[in-house]
Formats: sequence, C-alpha cells, structure tokens
Amino acid sequence: MSSIYISGSGLFTPDQSISNEELVASFNAWSQEHNERYQAEIEAGEREPAPTSSVEFIVKASGIRSRHVMNKDGILDISRMRPRLPARSQEEQSIQCEMSVAAAKQAMQRAGKSPQDIDAVIIACSNLQRPYPAVAVEVQQALGIDGWAFDMNVACSSATFGLQVAADTLARQNARAVLVISPEICTGHMNFRDRDSHFIFGDACTALVVESGDSLNTDSAFEILGTRLLTKFSSNIRNDFGFLNRSEEPAKDISQRLFRQQGRKVFKDVVPMVNELILTHLADLQLKTGDLKRLWLHQANLNMNQLIAKRVLGREPSAEDAPVILDSYANTSSAGSIIAFHQHHDDFAAGELGVICSFGAGYSAGSVVVRRQEW
Repeated sequence: MSSIYISGSGLFTPDQSISNEELVASFNAWSQEHNERYQAEIEAGEREPAPTSSVEFIVKASGIRSRHVMNKDGILDISRMRPRLPARSQEEQSIQCEMSVAAAKQAMQRAGKSPQDIDAVIIACSNLQRPYPAVAVEVQQALGIDGWAFDMNVACSSATFGLQVAADTLARQNARAVLVISPEICTGHMNFRDRDSHFIFGDACTALVVESGDSLNTDSAFEILGTRLLTKFSSNIRNDFGFLNRSEEPAKDISQRLFRQQGRKVFKDVVPMVNELILTHLADLQLKTGDLKRLWLHQANLNMNQLIAKRVLGREPSAEDAPVILDSYANTSSAGSIIAFHQHHDDFAAGELGVICSFGAGYSAGSVVVRRQEW
C-alpha cells in the first residue's frame, strides 16, 4: 500500500478584523447602556450588573489580540452584537461554500491537482449553516468534482478527525485524493455580551488535499505516519443551538443556547488528556519527542498551548517549536491547528517530523503525526 500524504494546504482569511481595543469599547458601551437601563433593578438586587472588559484581561486570559471576522459592524453594534450576514437565495452559493471553494482552490494549486483528480470532499467544522443539503455536496458541485461528499462535526477537532477519515478512505482505495475543508464562522455562535467569552473566536477556512503517494505532483508534501483520535464526554464546553430549540418547554433564553464554557475546568481536564495522547501516539509509532521539529496545536488559548508543548517536549517551547496564530486569528475552532500548519511548515527539510493536534469540545482530541516527504 502506498503511503498517504498531505500534499497541499489552503487558507481563506476574511478581509475584516476586530482588535481587542475595538471589541472592548463595544462591550463596555453595551455594559454601560445595560446597567443604566436596569439601574433600578440592579440597585434593588433583582438583577446583576453587567461587568466591563479590558484589553489586559483578554490578553492575559487568552493571548488573543485581534480576530478576522466575516462581518465587523454587526458585531460592534451594541444594539445587535452579532454578525450581519445578508440572506442568500437557494440559487446563490452559500457563505460556507464560498469560503470553502477559495481555500480548496489554493490547496489544490499547491498540490498540483485539478478537480478531476479529487474523488471526495469532507466538510469538517464545528458549526454548519444548515442540516441539509450537505455543504460538502455544494462545494463538490461548485468545484466540479465527481465522486462523493459529506459534512461532519467534532467541534474543534473536526479537521483532525476529517484527516483520519480521509487517510482511511485512501488506505482502502476508495478515493485517489480527498479534500478536507473547515469553514469556521465561529462569530455566529458566540455571545458577544458574555465577558468571559466575548473575545474568544474569529472566522477562517482551511483546506487540505490528502492523497496517495502514487499520485504526488509536489516535492513539499507531508507523509501521514499515523492518526490517533480520542473523545470523552463533557459539558464543560457546550453549544445547544439547534432545530429542537423551538420545541423546548419551557423555552430558554438565546444566551443559554450559544457557546459557553467553564474555562478552568477545561484547562485542568484537557491539558493532561492531550499530553498523554501525543506521547502515547509517538511511542506507538516508535518515535521520541526529541524527533519532533514542531507541534501545530489547536489555537484556543496561549497558556494552554505553552503548557502542552512544555510537557510534550520536556522543555520550555520556543515560537518555532509551537507556533502561535491565535494572537491575530483568535480561536477559529477546527481551522486553528491547520492555519498554524499552513503558515509554518515551509522550513521543514526532508524527513523532519511534526504533530498536528486538535482538542476541544466533546471532549475531543486528535493527533496526526507527519513527516516531510523524502525522495
């Protein structure tokens, strides 16, 4: 059986961005307006006052300094505080399809592939804009790809889980090449009026071409040496927005349906889980942490990434050991580790090793060990 490779990566970045300063100004303006409106109730102890946010708080809590977004003015408008995305007709390309096509074309170009070379499309992301028809099938049609396509969701680990599905598909010779695409519009599912999470997410889309070594058209591919997935149920990161909301009795406020998390519990649970996953995966592949050139980690929290990298590598990590993109992209869910890989792999020499690792809601975690191709 031929080896399996990631032969091309692509990235779509929205042209709008929001700095911490802009986001804090909007949040604090809403907070002041809210507290003035409900002043009597707050003074009577019937309602909690809305807190304020600060740039210093955001940077210390997450390492995030700005984020790219699909729409800026709707998020910063304190009467709305959510993206303003114009509705599209059924005859128009959906917004996630549009993002996916842009990222996929870049990945295919880097891999030296045409639509006729691709047999499958997997849309793997944390939030899909509709249940059906599958966004993946729409992307397949937009790109002119024959074969099959489907959507999948494992929250922040969707891309690595998608990589394993792609690798397994290729190993069984059910496709010659597979596109794994993660169109994340995370700003659509977050509560911009929650101080503890209003800064966390940004929007982006990544794409990877995964194929058999028999058909490589590039000398910069990465061989997939192994994949390892893990899930453990937890409600510490949760999103309850769905089609059954309108049927629930009693009805819940929208804020109870959007993204929420218990950050300290997540940190305590996930760091050792991911550390063990990577180390056992490497050991099973008869590899050592000293063999690694880089960790492309999920981009959710700088403190979490630094601790995971330190525990895996057994030393303080450098910026080259575990590159950070969340300072400018924020948390883009499943796209984060792939953005890190996309932007920080060109310096690899033949034979050098790295790990693409995701972790998040579920809990879910995925480890993909790769090696720059050797000739």
